[in-house]
Amino acid sequence: MKTAYLDCFSGISGDMFLGALLDAGLPFETLEAALHTLPLKDYSLGMRREERGHLFGTRFLVSVDKDKQVERGIRDIKKIITAGDLSNGVKIKSIEVFEAIAAEEGKIHNRPPEEVHFHEVGAADSIVDIVGTFFGIEFLGIGFITASSLPLGSGFTETEHGTIPLPAPATVALLKGIPVYDSGLRHELVTPTGAALVRGLAGSFGVMPPMIVENVGYGVGGRNLPDRPNLLRILVGRDQPEDHIETIVMLEANLDDTNPEWMGFIMDRLFEAGALDVVFCPVQMKKNRPGILVQVMAHPQQRDELIDILFRESTTLGVRFRYSQRKVLQRSIEEIDSPWGKILAKKVSRPDGSFFFQPEYEACKKIAKKNGLPIKEIYYWVISSNK
Repeated sequence: MKTAYLDCFSGISGDMFLGALLDAGLPFETLEAALHTLPLKDYSLGMRREERGHLFGTRFLVSVDKDKQVERGIRDIKKIITAGDLSNGVKIKSIEVFEAIAAEEGKIHNRPPEEVHFHEVGAADSIVDIVGTFFGIEFLGIGFITASSLPLGSGFTETEHGTIPLPAPATVALLKGIPVYDSGLRHELVTPTGAALVRGLAGSFGVMPPMIVENVGYGVGGRNLPDRPNLLRILVGRDQPEDHIETIVMLEANLDDTNPEWMGFIMDRLFEAGALDVVFCPVQMKKNRPGILVQVMAHPQQRDELIDILFRESTTLGVRFRYSQRKVLQRSIEEIDSPWGKILAKKVSRPDGSFFFQPEYEACKKIAKKNGLPIKEIYYWVISSNK
């Protein structure tokens, strides 16, 4: 599966997103043909290479006749998108983004979403940006997207509603639950369209995950910024380039004031929540105090839940995490015949195609207790069955 990382060091807008996709390999003629199936008039598309801060990328251009643009409601936009010769996935996701915008605009202006009349976001260029982005992601075969934290600007901007503060109220509403920070610039860095696209597309936020990069694209923004190149960078690659290689997250915390009696309970909670492994290591900490290093290995999507458990169940004030990769041998649980009946064991396949059995603790424990035998005898029998 292809994955993509949005590096939003200068924010994000719809035209920057499409510019980045074009720069990463989306053919302009293919995009143009798809968008021209929408029943929209009085606009034209273009692209060109432009420089920002000595770096070049692709600028996506939509020229519209402002005098011929009309106010559109969510019903109008749905009709336009539905009428296009596009996949159902592109249509559904594009409509979902506009519905999210309508819901937030309705709250801001105290009216139902159906009564919201879009101005900037309902114009032809915004429809093109949103539909075109979903089309481009589908065309490039991108199945999962992560994004960096988003820089926000400050100041004021003029809209059809008059003068409004930056970030725009719709932008702020759409970014609820998404990590942001103050850029220190008095410019609009994240537009409502950009916020809506990130909200609808990104499955996670933060640092770039481990990946094999296959392509990089730069989408150019409309203005020059004083302290950074006004570009959106997209890195497209693959998460798992080889069989049995997977991305994992490693969590770590140092404990020197947690009741030792709690440690077993903490380990149980972590395993119950899906941790792949939990390790406690004795360490000497500051002032030569004895402590415990807790290491937790898990799938990336389990990170936040496991961090929450460490915060709630231990006395740590911080949890470190990093992403890594591991290569694992293929394994399965099998029933094998033993002198004591059926027993569960782990069947592990080697790269050369051979396999061996490893004992399963709980299965061996059950048979040992039932038959009054040392557990090591059961272990040795399973191991010897490999011969």
